[in-house]
This record gives sequence, structure tokens and C-alpha cells, in this order.
Amino acid sequence: MAGGRRPAGLALGWGCCLLLCCAAASRLEISMPPVVEVEVGGTARIECNFYIPENASYTYIDWFYVDRSNKQVRLYHVTANGILEDDTDYRKRLSLGEDKALSISAVTLQDPKIFMCQVGAGSYGVGENSTELSVYKLPVTPEIEPNSGGISVHSYEIPQIARCVSKNSFPAPNITWHKNGEQLHAQENQVTIQATLTRESSGLYTVSSALYAPVTREDRHSRYHCTVHYWLRGQRRSLDSQPVQVNIFYPAENLKLKVMPSSTLVKEGDNVTLVCEADGNPPPVFSFFKKNLDEWEDLTSLAEPDSGILRLHDVNKSSNGTYRCQSLDLDDMSQIEEDVDLVVNYIEGVHVKMEPSSTLSEGDNVMLSCDAYSPVGLKYQWRDDKGKKLVEGNQLFVKNLTLEKSNTFSCKVMAPSVPGLEQSKKVSVAVEGKPRIVAISSPLYVRQDQVINLTCKAVAFPPPTVQWSINGTAHEYVDNQHIASNLTVRVSHELVRAGAMCRVFNKLGTSEERIQLVVDQKSTAESQGVIIVAIIVAILVVAVLGAVIYFLHKKGKIPCGRAGKQDIARNTSI
Repeated sequence: MAGGRRPAGLALGWGCCLLLCCAAASRLEISMPPVVEVEVGGTARIECNFYIPENASYTYIDWFYVDRSNKQVRLYHVTANGILEDDTDYRKRLSLGEDKALSISAVTLQDPKIFMCQVGAGSYGVGENSTELSVYKLPVTPEIEPNSGGISVHSYEIPQIARCVSKNSFPAPNITWHKNGEQLHAQENQVTIQATLTRESSGLYTVSSALYAPVTREDRHSRYHCTVHYWLRGQRRSLDSQPVQVNIFYPAENLKLKVMPSSTLVKEGDNVTLVCEADGNPPPVFSFFKKNLDEWEDLTSLAEPDSGILRLHDVNKSSNGTYRCQSLDLDDMSQIEEDVDLVVNYIEGVHVKMEPSSTLSEGDNVMLSCDAYSPVGLKYQWRDDKGKKLVEGNQLFVKNLTLEKSNTFSCKVMAPSVPGLEQSKKVSVAVEGKPRIVAISSPLYVRQDQVINLTCKAVAFPPPTVQWSINGTAHEYVDNQHIASNLTVRVSHELVRAGAMCRVFNKLGTSEERIQLVVDQKSTAESQGVIIVAIIVAILVVAVLGAVIYFLHKKGKIPCGRAGKQDIARNTSI
């Protein structure tokens, strides 16, 4: 029995399947997308695909939409004889494609509805399906505005960090907040997010959101942004705003006082700047002080206003000491102090010792010793009056002193560890000696009545007196032990005969020499030659004139003799 029943059951199963397939194949089928999304202003195209068994033709196709009262309102009635468009609010924006798809142009926010397609196929009955039309308007990039006044870490209320606005979108989006890339969530007494939804007259939505949160000094580097979230074609989309930073006010925790340039290199005469820096925001109020014994001298009036900078010009030994910068935060009235020691490197007391210290004479030797004081190591160098280096070290031995040589020397004191720190001390070694004439303008060639300069140069110390044996205008020039005298006179026979005597004397003795004047014979001969030439020229002129008169007389051009005289007499008597 069992074996006989199994074929019968199998046949029954196949029969059922065959009946179902045949039923499906003999039924009118209509397929439509469940949702069609289109942006405001665009064109919505809703397709109606149908299947009629045995390739039979439809009897009619009707398009409807469902109004707010859930009533079907017909838009189109399509038959083999033609297309009938009903008089509705859509009349001017509707069109049918060749495939009988419904198109709605210039879609508005009032268009989201259920649209139905109904197909009549005679004996195969009537079928229908529907599509939901969804309208959207994409939001633009959100605008974020940080707190413009700044936020104090000591704020008693939870401050507003920023405000975010997304305009003209549909449907309404939502906004989230992010700090340093991480989303913020509302927390009691910590983070508060206040959102506002506004529907504009256009039907579009404007969403605004304000973020409130406490801040710390670490938030001076934090970056905030907002994100607008919306749905499109079944997927969640988002747009980020630009990141912003908020001006955070916090007191200073660290204070630094610097000396510019480095305190180890400051030397007398330098300009020094004390720079006070604090890590508070806004910068605190700075004050400067200098320690004098047990008291602090207020230097704030010398500092640049609101800058934390104190400039010290042309510093010297008295500028050494401890300086203090004090910051005052006006938010919580907290104070911080920082001290720095200013070391001004200097050289003082440069002096030269001479041995022997008694009066020196020509031929003597002398030892010059240079000394100075400085808090740093010193180096000495000797130079002559022309700047030429003579010797390294603080001693200079000079032998065989003379009047002619320059006895002026310079001791240069340097601090190798402080570039540019140096001083010099000049010393002149006085060598006594009686006058000695070293140059005189003799012999001197002159002409009578000529104005000439007579020169007499000598060396001596103590400074000598110069006397001339003749009168004239004298000018003297003194350079250490050297003296020069110039005498301006006019040449005369007596001056040529006697000459001029230069006498130089001091308490140690006298020196004198005579200047010989010689008449320049060449100049005299040249003068006589000029006179002879003039006489010869005059004779030649007279000779030429006589020849011309004689020539004119021979030609009869000049009347001469008795007849001429009678003519003249006759003319006179008239």
C-alpha cells in the first residue's frame, strides 16, 4: 500500500505546482517603484510596468493621486482611442511618455503624495499599484560662528562655544557637534546643545544649533565644527562646517624673563632689552623692578606700555644687579614673579706707570707698565702713535729716547671673553733737551721786493721760544717736541746783505742759525734781456717809419721845400 501511494502523492504535488504556475501566468501584473525621490524644481518620472497574459492589450490605463482625505483623484485616462487629461492642479505640469510613464515637472514641496497606476485588461481583470513621491532640497554647507567675545576658564555659567546654522533644506535635517573630530553629546552640567527648527515661507527648513560647554586652558588649541545630517535615496548623508577655534581666556602659569642679548656677553655701552613673557591670555599686566640693597626700585615707568619690554640704554657698571618682572592677571588677580641677574662686563681704572718717573733726557731708557681692572680676564697690547702694534703684554721697554722720535704710545686693554670690550690709554714720554734746529730754508734765492717766507724748524723740551733777527709776520706751529716758525718778509738790499738769524732757546740752552739770501742772477739777466729787446724793437719801428716817409716823399705824396712853405704861409695869412 505504501509503495503504491507514493507515486500518487508525487503526482498530486506536481499538479499543485502546475496549477500555481498557470494561475500566475494567467494573471494581470503591475510593478512600480515603491518610492521616487526628486529635488525641488526637478522632474519626477513614475513608471508603470504591467504584464497581460497571452500578450493581450490593455483596455485602459488610469493615473491617480491620493489627496489628504485619502480620496483618489484621477489625472489621466488612457484608451486605444486616445488620452484624456483631467482638470486638476497638476494639469500644466503633467506629461505621459510613450511607455505611459507619468512625468511631473517643476516639483514643489506640495507634491509629495501617493501616485497610483490602474490598468484594465478586459477578461483578465483590473490591476493597480502605487509609488510614493518624495521631494527633497539638499542643505547647503552649514555656517558656524564661534563666540566672538572670548571665553574665560573661570566663567560662572556654561558658556556658548559656537552657533551653527543650516538654511533652506527639506525635509528638516539635524545637527551634531564635534570637538577635535569627536562627536559631543549632551551631558548634564557639562555639554548642552540647543536646537531650533524654523519653517520659512518657502516651505524650506532652517535649522540652528548652539553648543554650550565649559572650557579649560587646553581648549586654546581645540577645533570645533558642526555637521548637518540628512537622508537621500535611503542613505544617510552629511555636510561639515569649517572648523573654528575659540579665544580662551586663562591666567598665566609660567613667566619667563630674558636678557637680550645674552647676559654673558653684555658690555658697558651696550643697549640691553629685558623681555618678560607669560603664557596667559590675554597677556597680563607687567611690572619691572631692580633690587637696590634691600629695596626694589620700580622701573615700570621706563618700560614700553603693555608690552613686557624694558630697554636699558648705554649700560655701565651701575646697571649690574637683579631685575624682577611681575605679572598681574586681571581676571583672577593672580601674580607671578621672575628674577634675572644682569651682568655688565666692563674695564675701568686703566693707567700707565713709568719707570723711572723722574725727568728723562735724550739717550735715557724707560719702562712703561699698563694696568686695569675688570671682572673678566684682560689682555694688553702696546701700539705707537700711528697704530702699529709694538708688543703684546702690559709692559713696554723704550730705550735711547730722542727728541726727534715720537714718544707717544698707546696701551690697549682687551677682554677676549667679551668681544668688543676694550679701552685704550695714551701716554706721552717727555724727553727734555736743549733746542736743536733740524730744518731751515737756507740758502734761499730771492728777487728784490719779493715777498718771501722764511722757515725754521726745531725740536726741544720744554717748549722753546723762537726769535728772528728781523721784523716780519711770524706764525708758529707746535707738535709735541717739534716747533716750526714761518716769517713773512719783503726782500730788500739790507736783508740780502745781512741775512736772517733764527734763534731757538729754552731753559736748557740755545740754538741759532742764519738764513742766507741770494739774489737770483738768472732772473736779473732775464730782466736786462727784456730791456735790450724792447730797445731793438723801438729802433726797428723808427727805421720802418722813416722809410715809409721817404717813399711817400719821392712819390710826391708829401709836399716839402720852399713851395710847400709858401703854400702854408699863404694859407695861414687868410
